[in-house]
Amino acid sequence: MTQPTDFFHPATHGYLRMAVAVPRVRIADPAWNAGETLRMLREAADQGASLVAFPELGLSAYTCDDLFHQRAVLDACEQALLDIAAGSRGLPAVAIVGLPLRVRHSLFNCAAVVFDGRILGIVPKTYLPNYAEFYEARQFNPAAHALVSEVRIGDQTVPFGTQLIFEAANQPLLRFHVEICEDVWVPIPPSSYAALAGATVLVNLSASNVTIGKSGYRHQLASLHSARCLSAYLYTSAGVGESTTDLAWDGQALIYEAGDLLAESQRFAGDGHITLADVDLERLSRERMRQTSFGQSAGLHAEQVGRMQAVRFELPRAPLTPELATLRRTVPRFPYVPADPLTRDTRCEEVYAIQVQALVQRLETSGIQKLVIGISGGLDSTHALLVAVRAMDLLGLPRTNVLGYTMPGFATSQRTLAQARELMLAVGCSAAEIDIRPSCEQMLQDLGHPYAEGQKQYDVTFENVQAGERTSHLFRLANHHNALVLGTGDLSELALGWCTYGVGDHMSHYNVNASVPKTLIKHLVRWVAGKASERERTVLQQVLDTEISPELVPGEADGGQPGQSTESTLGPYELHDFALYHTVRFGFPPSKVAFLAWQAWRDARRGPWPDSPLVARNQYTLAQIKKHLRTFVFRFFQTSQFKRSCVPNAPKVGSGGSLSPRGDWRAPSDAHATTWLADWARVPEEDSSLKETGT
Repeated sequence: MTQPTDFFHPATHGYLRMAVAVPRVRIADPAWNAGETLRMLREAADQGASLVAFPELGLSAYTCDDLFHQRAVLDACEQALLDIAAGSRGLPAVAIVGLPLRVRHSLFNCAAVVFDGRILGIVPKTYLPNYAEFYEARQFNPAAHALVSEVRIGDQTVPFGTQLIFEAANQPLLRFHVEICEDVWVPIPPSSYAALAGATVLVNLSASNVTIGKSGYRHQLASLHSARCLSAYLYTSAGVGESTTDLAWDGQALIYEAGDLLAESQRFAGDGHITLADVDLERLSRERMRQTSFGQSAGLHAEQVGRMQAVRFELPRAPLTPELATLRRTVPRFPYVPADPLTRDTRCEEVYAIQVQALVQRLETSGIQKLVIGISGGLDSTHALLVAVRAMDLLGLPRTNVLGYTMPGFATSQRTLAQARELMLAVGCSAAEIDIRPSCEQMLQDLGHPYAEGQKQYDVTFENVQAGERTSHLFRLANHHNALVLGTGDLSELALGWCTYGVGDHMSHYNVNASVPKTLIKHLVRWVAGKASERERTVLQQVLDTEISPELVPGEADGGQPGQSTESTLGPYELHDFALYHTVRFGFPPSKVAFLAWQAWRDARRGPWPDSPLVARNQYTLAQIKKHLRTFVFRFFQTSQFKRSCVPNAPKVGSGGSLSPRGDWRAPSDAHATTWLADWARVPEEDSSLKETGT
């Protein structure tokens, strides 16, 4: 049974802290360089790092040129490596250091992996650049020229070669491979085969002098290689102290994970520096499992993959400290919504274009030129209407071909009714109003419902009679006008089953919002408003300021806000969207979702972003996160799948997933949530157990 304090340890959830270090070097002074390397290794370990990468030829400095042929320098480098190995004894971190090494009368540019007093293995550089400013073939031999698979260093016999994969036996998701600088600049880097053989972390010790534009290209290399290999990529390069006789050095260091930048060093720093990040090894494993073509690729390269050799060691879990308890990576509160304003605008533009294009295609294919849509004055129907009128613009059809209907019921507030009327006039669609109360009263009477006898029984039947009447009207209106019914329900509602099944708001002829979560729809409406006329912008802002509500149960509101609040019943959409993203996109269990939510929401200082237009709480306690997560888990896994099994056609808009059975999510309608609830129960009620440890 997991103890409460285990919940707060990142390793429990698949995270491992890693570091890329750029020390100050002295040229041809290995003893001094070894001292700096050990100092930074201890510093990184004190901050919870379990893996620390140093630059190419860092024990000698990269810019030794023909000094590499001096025996004094080479002897000193080997002694420096032995000193680092001895100094690493007792440290819970692996060090990867660069040095020149003599093997059978040849000199190799090598990376040595050191841990707890031992040299675990040595990896020679595969590709030697010998063009432009590089002359490595003048001093070194490529890995292919090596004739041995072991070397003797001091009193240790050490594995030698490019095929080594280092495995932490007690942390099965940590398997790393090392390559050196130019190795990642070639069409097929050696680490590609290592990744196919199971390496989750790829490490590159580089020197890489700086020229204009080179920094951006390094980013591209590390990002794309980590994305293709579904791996972490640690990149570190030479910095201050290297010779500037003909070159300059910026000391750039990067940590990428499956294409995402986790951390980057300060370039041109005046001294040595360490950059840390927590790598999600479970995410990498799950991505490989999900993307089955990764396994197919491994099978097609079985010969190269089969050459890989495992080097096993035991890596202790870093002790839980205040430093380790807070993840060294960004955990966005709103994973569907980019924090950067420019990226956010680009995202909104693309999502909107996908929705519009999909609707245009459906209308062109069907030959139907009119749409019927119910307008509530709320968020989802507002955005669907914006997509509909834009589609008409692109088709060269009048906006009046969008037949908008507002259908007030027993709980419709004056605020939303006024917004619906004004919105339809502002965008220029056809506008009509149908009071559904008479037909609802007739149905309630036919059912023998207590409301028909004057009782205020606002049960699910009372609510769904209204939702069903609205959709029934829309479908018959579509028949009458030879039109398609445009659905408005969003991804968040589908996830929670917050939609009336069948001929209710669950159904339509086509739905443009079905894979767009509630938190993103807010931004889409705001983005459209920023480009709209003043009249449209005014009403769109009013919609954004309106409480999210189904408006099916009469309240005491006098027109200021709807009397019924969805989030008061379900819980905050911002937490549900957070859980939805991590559950569907990565398959994370509830305990990890809770841990990530706690990381993202526990501290008001960490977010949301300063210009966020979302109505976001400052923070949530762990108890609140756990409470709302249970709602999500039970509704998502046990009670709502039958609704998702027959959803209308709708375009997928993002990598965060679609819940269509024809898309990302295929699940049985009669599953039980027991397994997920058992994992959810591992989440502590509060973080007092963490405080008791002094963390």
